[in-house]
Amino acid sequence: MKQLDRLILRSFIGPLVLTFLLAVFVLLMQFLWKYIDDMVGKGLDFLVIAQLLFYASATFVPMALPIATLFASIMTMGNFGEKYELIAMKAGGISVRRAMMPMAVVVLLLTGMAFYFANNIMPIAVLKYKMTLYDVTRKKPALNIKPSEYYSGIDGYVIRIDEKDKENKHLNNIIIYDHTDGMGNVSVTVADKGSMTVTPDERYLVFDLYDGYSYVEDVKGENIITRPLTRMKFAEQTMRFDLSAFAFNKSDKEQFKGSYQMMNVRQLSQTMDTLKFNRDIKVKEFKTSVNSHFPVVASLEDKKLENCISEEKEYVIDFDKLSSRRRKDIKRVALHSARVINEDIAMYAQILQNDQEYINRHGIEWHQKFTLSIACFVLFLIGAPFGSIVRKGGLGLPLVASVVFFVLYYVINTICIKAIRETAMPPYGMWISTLAMLPLGIFLTLKATTDSAVFDMGSWKKMIRKIFKKSDA
Repeated sequence: MKQLDRLILRSFIGPLVLTFLLAVFVLLMQFLWKYIDDMVGKGLDFLVIAQLLFYASATFVPMALPIATLFASIMTMGNFGEKYELIAMKAGGISVRRAMMPMAVVVLLLTGMAFYFANNIMPIAVLKYKMTLYDVTRKKPALNIKPSEYYSGIDGYVIRIDEKDKENKHLNNIIIYDHTDGMGNVSVTVADKGSMTVTPDERYLVFDLYDGYSYVEDVKGENIITRPLTRMKFAEQTMRFDLSAFAFNKSDKEQFKGSYQMMNVRQLSQTMDTLKFNRDIKVKEFKTSVNSHFPVVASLEDKKLENCISEEKEYVIDFDKLSSRRRKDIKRVALHSARVINEDIAMYAQILQNDQEYINRHGIEWHQKFTLSIACFVLFLIGAPFGSIVRKGGLGLPLVASVVFFVLYYVINTICIKAIRETAMPPYGMWISTLAMLPLGIFLTLKATTDSAVFDMGSWKKMIRKIFKKSDA
């Protein structure tokens, strides 16, 4: 039996690892497609890009493991059935359930590893990923001033050059607009020719300008109406621009901590308890705020009413016996109180809605650490018996079936996540996708272990004929 177990494990682990790497690669390509514009043309080091891709790949592990388990189980059992190895096992007294046992042990270990990864390693990977992605997207593109175009990559300046050579040593017809004061085009420098260089430390961009004019329009203080213009001619002038914004600077990780995606189960539970406590305090404050608007009517009546309100006694007012002025005042105050209360209700309702959505996001993350891990075993219960029933190996049918089953799981999971975020469903609704797939896995497992011809068209035709015969009778 040990040799058979080794054969099954070798046949299972190979496709498992290969499919896992393929799934991570596909998800990584989706990430690159989304952020490719933020990385191209910025002169980033290969090490920085490699770190970003590595951390991004780590965040895809919880999603890639269920896919890999599903595909590998279908492919392994399908290959055994297609090559009649499964029939040979049954002839030797080894049932399908026993043949699935070595793979089930591996999947159980994989489920535990998936939870450990999601709970302990995933928060660190997300933190590193968010930091690196923020630094990459924040970095400005490498300096590239093209002829006959207005370049505004340097903060506070707009530069235009008519002509330049490849080495930037000869520039013609240069115009530099200085917007550092935020007053518009009040400071302009024009030169017939010049050169552009970068200091050795790449800290400053230096323009050496020749034969030009500087125009400065004074619009400050008393000159805001007259706007006197000063023109200065120069034979040679040097302008320096700070390029520190173009550098790649690593952010402090402290500013990224605190997000629910960067917490483990214990931290998420503590945070949700705190958020719920703060929400309950806001509810109490809202009740106090609403109740505070009602005693204002007491100012329109006598002291007896004020005493009754303070002592919480019942006091009946005969509204018809009051004077018209007193009735108008009471109506006015009541309408004002109703408007204020209505506005408070709308405001507090929105605040509580936002708070609940934020709490639900933490709940989604808490439950997802369990659901994605358990999904590995649930999808294995679907994949292994399905492969033994269809008896087709290779990449064709297993790949198609894997995509169909996982898309079904993913669609249900996505719908639940959206409903929970919109507070239409409590956070434990995250288990719906797993529980929806579990009966299918149990059904296929029972059919596979009892040699039931689930996909035999002849058996389905016989069953349909029996149903029609009963309906005719």
